[in-house]
Amino acid sequence: MRDHHHRHATRRWDYYNDPFFYTPVSYRYYFSGYHYDTNRYGADLLRDAVRRGYEEGYWAGRADRMDGWRPDYRSSYAYSDASYGYYGYYVPYDAYRYYFRQGFRRGYDDGYYGAYRYGTYRRGTPAILPAILATILVLDALD
Repeated sequence: MRDHHHRHATRRWDYYNDPFFYTPVSYRYYFSGYHYDTNRYGADLLRDAVRRGYEEGYWAGRADRMDGWRPDYRSSYAYSDASYGYYGYYVPYDAYRYYFRQGFRRGYDDGYYGAYRYGTYRRGTPAILPAILATILVLDALD
């Protein structure tokens, strides 16, 4: 984690060659009482937040079950930090963390209880169902 933060702090971003900054806004999402506009790069990052959260939550829940611990997704460091995969651009940090945690909670439940209510487990990889992702992250296309 320390290496990740160091790379982020020392990296110089090339705004002129990043397509995010010249791609028009195409989506609106709702977070913390406000509407935010973003383009497809921001929307993809939010989808990744939910997916990564689900996957990390799945492994944390499975580990807690195998260790014989009581279910408690909030005690996981990945849940409290919720910044895995965020590199500081395209969407607000708090929005990324919120959507990561939404995925994490559902992944934790599937991993702990083995019920697969929110996702699937194929070839050693947990994945959230697209319909569940769409209910967590509602992206309205702008005309």
